[in-house]
Amino acid sequence: MSTMNMIQAINSALDVMLGRDDNVVVFGEDVGYFGGVFRATAGLQKKYGKTRVFDTPIAEGGILGTAIGMGVYGLRPVAEIQFADYIYPAFDQLVSEAARLRYRSGGEFWAPITVRAPCGGGIFGGQTHSQSPEGVFTHVCGLKTVIPSNPYDAKGLLIAAIEDDDPVIFFEPKRIYNGPFDGHHDRPLQPWSKFPQSEVPDGYYRIELGKAAVARPGSAVTVLAYGTMVHVCLAAVEETGIDGEVIDLRTLVPIDLDTIVESVKKTGRCVIVHEATRTSGFGAELSALVQENCFYHLEAPIERVTGWDTPYPHAFEWQYFPGPARVGRALKKVMEG
Repeated sequence: MSTMNMIQAINSALDVMLGRDDNVVVFGEDVGYFGGVFRATAGLQKKYGKTRVFDTPIAEGGILGTAIGMGVYGLRPVAEIQFADYIYPAFDQLVSEAARLRYRSGGEFWAPITVRAPCGGGIFGGQTHSQSPEGVFTHVCGLKTVIPSNPYDAKGLLIAAIEDDDPVIFFEPKRIYNGPFDGHHDRPLQPWSKFPQSEVPDGYYRIELGKAAVARPGSAVTVLAYGTMVHVCLAAVEETGIDGEVIDLRTLVPIDLDTIVESVKKTGRCVIVHEATRTSGFGAELSALVQENCFYHLEAPIERVTGWDTPYPHAFEWQYFPGPARVGRALKKVMEG
């Protein structure tokens, strides 16, 4: 075991898989010699060589088109999109090619690719470096979508994603890159505050995709969250004193419906929290699933706490984020229902 932040855990996962499987290759903008803008691939090119860890041109469509071709050929490419905001030029490659390949070829070909992309705000990145586009990809059949909330999960889930035979979009919340965010703040302390780290196994382990985790057991209300918002929800539960059960979804597609339903049937109440904008956000899908499966157990209407329906507001990003105060108000509201 070693003490790691999320960046170090991701680096460790890539190191483990590059050493374990010669078919694994890592590439993207600045991931080779420089080690990535967040240093997630630092040292890997020196260790494994330029044919297995290499830089690409600034051409996201080309990066993911190349990844798909490599996957069909038999490799297991891990492609980094430098920021999730830059993934849109490659959207057609993911939707029209990677997601459909297994079905349209009758199972003859598939695309075992992993697409890593830092997502979300909180580092003063501005409009084009801070978006949370997970809802766009959860709508696409054939893609799996993963968002970890802590270093231990990040490593285990990334290893599982690389070993998966289907394309996986692996979003990494950069606000918690340097350690689990403690959640008790509605405004920044420092852009890169050093929060507590986690104990992470040094070698190989995997966390099955499609399995949620109970971040905090409780009996009064179920709180569904993922990524950075898990820490915000834990803080809100602590600050309000409400006995909330916080579910860390970890994987959005496939979703762990059994864990969600079991929890909501137990508590009778549900609050859903995500950083992305509200309209057509993944919280709407979660709300529908809870209503369809738990309607007769609900004691109050489902509450959603999300980002605003606006282009990312750089000057007001800490008002845009759901913080413990906003989540706390939603918790109190459902408890009064």
